[in-house]
Amino acid sequence: MEYVLENAALKLTVSSHGAEPVSVVYKATGRECLWRGDKAVWGRHAPILFPYAGKLPEGKLVVDGKEYPGGQHGFARDLEHTLAEQTPDKLVLELASSPETLERFPFPFLLRSTFTLEGNTVHHTLTVENPGSGPLQFGLGYHPAFVCPFDGDHDTQDYEFRFDKLESPLVLKTSAKGLLSGECGYFGTNLDAIPLTDRLFDHDSFCFGNLKSTTLGIYEKGSDRSVVCNIAPFPYTLIWSALSEKIHFVCIEPWHSLPGVEGGSSNWTDQAAAARLAPGESFTTTLSTTFNG
Repeated sequence: MEYVLENAALKLTVSSHGAEPVSVVYKATGRECLWRGDKAVWGRHAPILFPYAGKLPEGKLVVDGKEYPGGQHGFARDLEHTLAEQTPDKLVLELASSPETLERFPFPFLLRSTFTLEGNTVHHTLTVENPGSGPLQFGLGYHPAFVCPFDGDHDTQDYEFRFDKLESPLVLKTSAKGLLSGECGYFGTNLDAIPLTDRLFDHDSFCFGNLKSTTLGIYEKGSDRSVVCNIAPFPYTLIWSALSEKIHFVCIEPWHSLPGVEGGSSNWTDQAAAARLAPGESFTTTLSTTFNG
């Protein structure tokens, strides 16, 4: 099922499958801003990463000595979410733990996605609640993909990622298996922008861990068109695109947790967490994305 939230500037479409935004149309120009999910390149649009972000050591998590299978980025993106509220100004979808999820993640939870529009900005708020009788530890992240180039009149080199502060981005490096290697290094020093090239992501994503900027966006050079994410609430931000001869989209991914460590423990309590909630507690975060032109 798809739900639409619309104002004078934007038309947002969200699927109940994964509570995933599948379209953002900038109404003044009719431009589609979200990646269309072409499976030949990458078949998603803007998935939620829960109850962990990235991969786990040995592809599993261990709780009280019992092993549970763990694929990449958790399972919330692959399940149906239930409509909890829909008004002209707000859309709320929820995913509650179930016998199916408990076979993969043995903790009760409630994951709520709340979507609102403010001018040309989409606010996507994630709330995690612990309805259980024990602690709930989880990871969390966003993974939106934005069409780039913005139109057929531009090419990859017409775009760049821009910070709003001078940055020397520290990259947390991963192994070939997508796990943290324990190494890090500077992407560059004293940068306010990263030029986009078709070869930028030949070795996968870049995970930045020390950004001071409030925003990170993809900008079209020489114009006022951009997609800008507010990354201030997040300790980690990744940039990525699928391996391809040409760039078709770029992802700006604010995360509250990290992948597992290469050769590290699979025990769930040893994994990087967004939060550990006591019974009855909740955690809330918001990704705000502004679309210009």
